[in-house]
Amino acid sequence: AAVMSLGRDDLRKIWRFEFMGEVGVDAGGLAREWFQLVTEQIFDPDNGLWLSGDGNQMNMRINPASEVSCPEDHLVYFRFLGRVMGKALFDQRLVSGHMTRHMYKHMLGWPVTFADLELVDEEYYQQLKKITEMDPSQVEFLCLDFTTQEDVLGVKKTVELIPDGANVEVTTDNLPEYLEACLKYRMLDRTKPQMTELLLGFFDVIPEPLLTVFDFQELELLMCGLPTIDVDDWMANTNYTGDYEQKRASHKVVRWFWDIVRDDFDHEMRARLLQFVTATSGVPSRGFSVLQGNDGNIKKFTIHGVDPKTYQYPRAHTCFNRIDLPTYGSKKLLAERLKLAVTTSATGFDIE
Repeated sequence: AAVMSLGRDDLRKIWRFEFMGEVGVDAGGLAREWFQLVTEQIFDPDNGLWLSGDGNQMNMRINPASEVSCPEDHLVYFRFLGRVMGKALFDQRLVSGHMTRHMYKHMLGWPVTFADLELVDEEYYQQLKKITEMDPSQVEFLCLDFTTQEDVLGVKKTVELIPDGANVEVTTDNLPEYLEACLKYRMLDRTKPQMTELLLGFFDVIPEPLLTVFDFQELELLMCGLPTIDVDDWMANTNYTGDYEQKRASHKVVRWFWDIVRDDFDHEMRARLLQFVTATSGVPSRGFSVLQGNDGNIKKFTIHGVDPKTYQYPRAHTCFNRIDLPTYGSKKLLAERLKLAVTTSATGFDIE
């Protein structure tokens, strides 16, 4: 209530914290603990406002049915969280909760793509992808219309993707509009009230133009902090396929790769490499041995060897925690190409 009653100027002032029943002077430690405890509670799936990702449980997404859990004030909580996250960024504090990638894109006003949908709901993404790969003349025989099915606590309901969508058949001509409507509903409209309040709260503290200097990966690192990455644990829990399957970690290109990660990359570049391959900078609390794939099963970090003639630059498959690493002829070329691939991945620019 105290946070929600503050005006924009007060939100940007220095806050001092006191914990009831505890003796302590806030020299920074109490503030750090307050942001951690509050965000831990709000992101906790048991409270019904957020859900763990369908695949990677470290990535949180808004619960479309949050109103069922908190019927009277669920939107107030999202506005509150937005203010807390904004204040944390403003004061250089960290929050306890990694969100799915498209959430950071919404905060920055970046376009959301089908690649983002794949990270949120791979099964739904594959269903839409199969439609695009069909013979165009067969699309009309699928008997689709501009609606989708929503399951709320076991109750199925039909949602129209456009006005009067139940009476609009999907044809070859309007298939692009159908796919766009599906993406828009699943990634925005489904949780639009909650997302709107979250952003309004965030922008109460952080003026939107100030965010234009960041990409979504940098924003996640700023808000959640640089992870503590144990390179030895990372190496010990890595699989090798393709051209690296036989020699594995003893292959000279793999040795170069780990030398670069350990010696040439700083904490931020290691975190960005992890984001590049797994779509999040978060490291499981039990280490890389329990790294999850998009289906929720354990999928260890994988280095897949490919011919440089096939790909000139490393490529990431975030659903499988896999990097396609060409068998370069020199360590210098590997370092240049790897760094370029990692640092340009956020733009969506295809360096091939």
